[in-house]
Amino acid sequence: MKLNNDSFSNHDPSVWNLADAKNKFSEVVNRALHMGPQTISRRGEKVVVINESSYQKLRGDKLSFIDFLLKGPGLEGIDLKRDKSSMRKVSL
Repeated sequence: MKLNNDSFSNHDPSVWNLADAKNKFSEVVNRALHMGPQTISRRGEKVVVINESSYQKLRGDKLSFIDFLLKGPGLEGIDLKRDKSSMRKVSL
């Protein structure tokens, strides 16, 4: 893989300005895959392009919503009876 050195927005080869990143997006992706995270900067705001395995490590093991509900704490010991007292008066 041949990497260009004329795309850098500063001395750090992993930091790109948005215009260069757009023009050389394939190169940004290749560097993220083979060299590590690539930072893209636009007017002081930054985003980072990383490979999927790095993303999965950062994200951690997440349960689906259904699994979360099924594996969560049980309802034992929780009083789920309806309060049968009369409703409060509200003026409209």
